Amino acid sequence: MDEKTLIKNIQKDDTLALSKAITLCESTLESEQKIAQNIIAALSEKSGKAIRIGITGIPGVGKSTFINSFGKMLTSKGKKVAVLAIDPTSEKTQGSILGDKSRMDELATDKNAFIRPSPSAGTLGGVANKTRENILLCEVAGFDVILIETVGVGQSETTVSNLVDFFLLLMLAGAGDELQGIKRGIMEMADAILINKADGDNVQKAKNAMLQYKSALHLFPAMQNGWIAQVSTCSALEKIGLENIWEMIEKHQNQMCANGYFIENRKEQNIHWLHRQIKEELGNKKYTQLKTDGKLKKLEEKLLNKKATIYQLLEDL
Repeated sequence: MDEKTLIKNIQKDDTLALSKAITLCESTLESEQKIAQNIIAALSEKSGKAIRIGITGIPGVGKSTFINSFGKMLTSKGKKVAVLAIDPTSEKTQGSILGDKSRMDELATDKNAFIRPSPSAGTLGGVANKTRENILLCEVAGFDVILIETVGVGQSETTVSNLVDFFLLLMLAGAGDELQGIKRGIMEMADAILINKADGDNVQKAKNAMLQYKSALHLFPAMQNGWIAQVSTCSALEKIGLENIWEMIEKHQNQMCANGYFIENRKEQNIHWLHRQIKEELGNKKYTQLKTDGKLKKLEEKLLNKKATIYQLLEDL
């Protein structure tokens, strides 16, 4: 499939073309990277219409099971759901299992869902290096909701908050996690904290944990966007409490659109990734020089006015 055919087919909601474009995006070959960035440049103006939801939590909290149940509930409402699952890469072998799809068996066979596991490839912060580009491609392919499942390593996974509109933190009851409620970092980034596995003998423990987290959240400063972080319980396995979560996300979306923060947040995220890419590709010395000379401000304006993509600006530099 050539470049023009890929662009055409992605806009026709062709998941095969979308998969191919993501593969090109994640490739380390310069020739394939160039094709991927040309596709993104051609389609970037048509992106930005989906709700982006980041889902994080410690390993074993039930992220994959939650996404499977939550995603199925969304598709039953007529939503098209894309899942970008980030899998840890081994430092020894440089390999990744990429097994999240097998744990989302119901969603994997749903015609209104698309699941794409990606290796973290040594990138810190819980997401892969090309997750941002993959989000844009999924949006153009007509998906209404994009769920980003992070690696799941704990307190440092804050990078995902610079990619999403709603940041959901999954927690367990009775596993010592209540003490994390008084720590900053990932906790103060969350728009909602969800106590998963609230079923069987664990229901009361989940309710107790919910009260402790609610108390802990009072210690944090108020969010700039005016949203008050919510705490709730659910059982992904028993499919309990999922409707409440979606109502919460819709309420957050409506509030952010009403107070103008939604667009402002997207702009700030674009600028964040421009700064990050310049530092990574060109180094801190060049970044500081661009900032001092006032050139960085001009690059930001070009990006926000959609006169160029981040990749094109880096190419010019």
